Amino acid sequence: MSEHVQRFTSKANELTPEIYQQKVYPKQLVQIVRDDQVIHGWRAEKVHSSDELSNLVLGKGDEVTLDFGDHIVGTLSLNIKPVGSPPDAPLYLKVTIGEMPVEMAVPFSEYEGWLSRSWLQEEAYHLDVLPAELHMERRYSFRYVKLQVLDTSVKYKVSFDGVYCTAVTSADRSVLEPYEHEDAELMAIDAVSIKTLEDCMQEVFEDGPKRDRRLWLGDLRLQALANYETFKNNDLVKRCLYLFAAFPDDKGLISANLFMKPEIIPDDTYLFDYSLFFVATLHDYYQATGDLDTLQELWPTAYRQIELSLGRLDERSILQDDNTWWSFIDWHQELNKQTASQAVLIYNMKLGLVLAEHLNDQKQDMLKVQIDKIQSASLEHLWSDELNYFVSGREEQISCASQIWMVLAGVVENEKAKELLLRMLDEKSALPLTTPYMVHHLIEALIQVGERGRAVTEMKNYWGSMIKDGADTFWELYDPNNKNFSPYGSYLINSYCHAWSCTPTYFIRKYKL
Repeated sequence: MSEHVQRFTSKANELTPEIYQQKVYPKQLVQIVRDDQVIHGWRAEKVHSSDELSNLVLGKGDEVTLDFGDHIVGTLSLNIKPVGSPPDAPLYLKVTIGEMPVEMAVPFSEYEGWLSRSWLQEEAYHLDVLPAELHMERRYSFRYVKLQVLDTSVKYKVSFDGVYCTAVTSADRSVLEPYEHEDAELMAIDAVSIKTLEDCMQEVFEDGPKRDRRLWLGDLRLQALANYETFKNNDLVKRCLYLFAAFPDDKGLISANLFMKPEIIPDDTYLFDYSLFFVATLHDYYQATGDLDTLQELWPTAYRQIELSLGRLDERSILQDDNTWWSFIDWHQELNKQTASQAVLIYNMKLGLVLAEHLNDQKQDMLKVQIDKIQSASLEHLWSDELNYFVSGREEQISCASQIWMVLAGVVENEKAKELLLRMLDEKSALPLTTPYMVHHLIEALIQVGERGRAVTEMKNYWGSMIKDGADTFWELYDPNNKNFSPYGSYLINSYCHAWSCTPTYFIRKYKL
């Protein structure tokens, strides 16, 4: 391990957070019923209070579904008793754990998506000795738990004397400032946002506690913004910044994400926009904390991301759009990402310039020259006077992402920026957004141009609709016009508690919406 890696890793390890634990019990017993009027076609309907669980006797083929009443991340424990004759065969038990009612209804054996089925949360146990206290070792992300007795013997059945979850998070709710608003919908959105962030805060800011469970740089940037307005665990942001800085590739490029176990391993996935967002995340951290020592130590890593990105520009100062790169931007399958990525570069260069000025770094002069050059090139080559929009790629695609990012980057300013965003929303002719991640940037852009009222409307239309569709934490993916949307081939594998969805609380609290 190099001295550089060892120093940064040691600093990150010193910032490992305390994990808070709390026992949480089921709130009620439910049955999952078909309902074509709700998302995914299934809803939970109460059949008993949770007090009735220990009175139920289950034999071969019987099942019960528990509703914990809210989203939880943690480990499950089951107390199981035999009923009848002494057990003369093992209990064969299946436990299905899910965030949404559909996960309790649709057999995971029917899953045909391209992500590994092993992310779907189900376990089977043979218990030779009863009574037993089963402590399930894996950490789960869920609201619902289905217990199925696959087999016992003809001589005995079982009851569940107690079920609980040991919930875990590094978020400290005691530091949350109360939020009161005359608008009940905004209060609900704020509460669900905070719960989403809380359940994603573990030893690092995870992208999703059900699936991936990794530290992703794009998610970290948004989680950190929400954190500054809520839990204020700024050391956790600092820890994550040092972890990314500790493991660049041989050129200095930062990976899109890190695996945390059994040791820190940088993924071999590199995203153009995510690497650049190290600059923005460091900028936001410094703005929130004034931590000059960390800025000085991590600035070379941040600047290197800009330097490497500039290498993708052609002779016109426009990003080369070919198959040798990958920029995320949004999940829409048809999205051309050239123009939005060009704007992401400008956006991060401007934040990098702010940092260079704080450090009195001589690179600020070069940054000013390059920003002016790239911004001028963007207006010359990516703006269409004929179409009155920014266009992207050889096909001159018009997308919401391109317009939003060019506004955020300040390539168009003031009244022209406002007019562009409002026309884009009203005409509905641009390629739409598909994730809360990109909708976050729409809200940020609307606030930036002074359209606070429209920002609130769009936030309610999106995150408010998610709550109406049953969200107790906000989801990785949500398309109000196609509620079964999944880029993975099945909505069963979607994450229904996801880091990049937590930012309404940032807008509500920072901008006093």
